[in-house]
Amino acid sequence: MNEGMTIVDMLGQSGLLTLLGMGVVFGFLIIMIIFVTISTKIIKALGLDKDKEQAKGAAAKPVAKAQNNNAVVAAIAAAAREKKL
Repeated sequence: MNEGMTIVDMLGQSGLLTLLGMGVVFGFLIIMIIFVTISTKIIKALGLDKDKEQAKGAAAKPVAKAQNNNAVVAAIAAAAREKKL
């Protein structure tokens, strides 16, 4: 009456398979971290992490000055108050 694997055998095999799967995923994550780190160092060494304008030392474009938009603010406030009701 040999029925095959017992519950203990199946649990042992499933535990081994679980650890093996976790090991594969963990190993892949380590490889991916190493690859990203090396890629980052290469990109920084070649200067490819900067925009063309920044590499030339060009100043950033000036931001437009804030305008007095009291009418727009009032319209937004009125719409928000109306929405609450």
